[in-house]
Amino acid sequence: MKTVILDRDGVINQNPLNKGYVRDWNDFIFLPNALDAIRILTQNGYGIIVATNQAGIGKGLYSEKKLSEIHQQMLNVIEEEDGEIRKIYYCPHHPDAKCGCRKPNPGMLLQAAEENKLVLSKTFFIGDSFTDIQAARNAGALPILVLTGHGRETYKQYIKADSTVKDYTPEKIFTSLYSAARWMTMTKN
Repeated sequence: MKTVILDRDGVINQNPLNKGYVRDWNDFIFLPNALDAIRILTQNGYGIIVATNQAGIGKGLYSEKKLSEIHQQMLNVIEEEDGEIRKIYYCPHHPDAKCGCRKPNPGMLLQAAEENKLVLSKTFFIGDSFTDIQAARNAGALPILVLTGHGRETYKQYIKADSTVKDYTPEKIFTSLYSAARWMTMTKN
């Protein structure tokens, strides 16, 4: 089965501007056409996995139980719209914890590959931040940058970047998850 890995905040849903974190379901707002994108990918035979940093847990802003509730509600809406997310991986650690799972480290992607028998060199990881692109490259996956969320700021970093940053250049850049999904389902990947 073809598989794609998605970041969550800034790719599927809006980054909450006032709080910095999705702390409850009321903070979760799907980005325009994100549900359509997930449906298109699902209907075209892609298994979808999510890999997301959730430092708010490590900072004590919300619990893993609360995150689980948010994710269940997200999955319910996605299923109502004929999409499917097979698995969600998240890093609950504080940014200072120096764990191996927090992006840009490849831990979540490597775990997803092992548990789902993925060939990361043939698996796209779609994200909106420099750390997403780094995590994909560090894991040997194919990074795609979308210009939603922090994507436009990230894109500007690449334009001004030195060779160190350019080592983490995305494979493709799209305006949104929807445009990436359309490209993925219209081309032979």
